[in-house]
Amino acid sequence: MHKHWTPPARPRRLRLLAGLGAAEPARYAGPAMDDDFAVLDAWRAGDRAAGDALLRRHFDALYRFFRNKVDQGVDDLIQRTFTACIAAKDNFRKQSSFRTYLFTVARNELYHHYQRRQRDAVMFEPGSMSVEAMGTSPSAVLARQQEQRLLLRALRSLPLELQVAIELFYWEQLSTQEIAEIMDVPQGTAKSRLRRAREELEAKIRELAENPAVVESTLVAFDRWAASIRELLGQP
Repeated sequence: MHKHWTPPARPRRLRLLAGLGAAEPARYAGPAMDDDFAVLDAWRAGDRAAGDALLRRHFDALYRFFRNKVDQGVDDLIQRTFTACIAAKDNFRKQSSFRTYLFTVARNELYHHYQRRQRDAVMFEPGSMSVEAMGTSPSAVLARQQEQRLLLRALRSLPLELQVAIELFYWEQLSTQEIAEIMDVPQGTAKSRLRRAREELEAKIRELAENPAVVESTLVAFDRWAASIRELLGQP
């Protein structure tokens, strides 16, 4: 299982996740590439080139989603997400975008991952339990700047549902309506969760920082530091 982001190996890695083997995949020539649901249908019908095309388009976003929330098994969670996408597509509301569908399934797979981990211990509760509290410590993100390290740790200290919401907002530029659909809550609830997430994140930054100057530089340029972490975790 790959634990580190390794760009040179990425093409073969994508093919293996799609079940394409080591050979170079055939060029995809099915439904229009701007219709991800149609491409998913083609993959579902057995078109492996469609699977390769869909993975190439969305792999990096899913890698970002899982990388700051689990300490191992990122590739496995990505594969589980695409497998679940194929299985659950008929039950999805077509008025939503494919990205909304994809992150809805990814969130469910993330929660299932922690339910499996916690089944012999305390009950998993994403509204109150953080990645850090559950003993997960993603360590392969090489943050060079103090502000980046501080922000990553603060994010992992939030309750998981708040971490999911704020990362989707800042890293994937999803709207509050899209986040509401992903989290299966009204849009007003999604907005309040984002406000709460930002407030708690600021409090965690102040609590965890050793240097007051780093607190201020992190908060003043928050959007810039959030964008820089997005790049660290893998940019499309």
